[in-house]
Amino acid sequence: MTNNNVKEIEDLVKIISKLPGLGPKSARRIVLKLINNRDELVKPLTNTLAQVYKNVTKCKNCGNLKSNNSNCNCFTKKYDQICVVENIADMWVIESAGIYKGQYHILGGTLPSFESKNSNNGLLIESLINRVKTNSVKEVILATSASIEGETTSHYISDSLKDTKVKITRLAKGVPVGGEIEFLDDGTLFSAFKNRAPIKVD
Repeated sequence: MTNNNVKEIEDLVKIISKLPGLGPKSARRIVLKLINNRDELVKPLTNTLAQVYKNVTKCKNCGNLKSNNSNCNCFTKKYDQICVVENIADMWVIESAGIYKGQYHILGGTLPSFESKNSNNGLLIESLINRVKTNSVKEVILATSASIEGETTSHYISDSLKDTKVKITRLAKGVPVGGEIEFLDDGTLFSAFKNRAPIKVD
């Protein structure tokens, strides 16, 4: 081992290796960079991570990240449109593309294709229904992935919202079958949003 098996370094490498897209080699390069820039990187990173751990949580109403020092904007802003996504990474992709500027609802995952219709599998679906009812929402945009689980989730939500009479639309052409929102380019997302179509609920 080039680091002579220093326990603290090995522990840090193991933790960083757990991050998406990083293996042991990449983790070691990051650790080396941190060690060589203690004052510039390590101290600020340590302080920032401590603040995030202490103050940042997920909103139980919309699923977005919020600071414990302030109310989530799903409570403070008026809106008549909600874009429903599977996770926060999907929301960030859509936001960065500049396609949609309204409110989001992060489900926290998808329903398995075999899931019972009597169970929402711990997803934030009930709170979505409540948001639609209490905020006079005119349109719900379903931006779940074009996978079997994404389609299952989309149909479940549509069925759950049918009594609210809200307009429900689904991302249209541009999203390949099995495609995940997080990995789509801006042009594909723009086409999908622009050509979204209403969902007919029986």
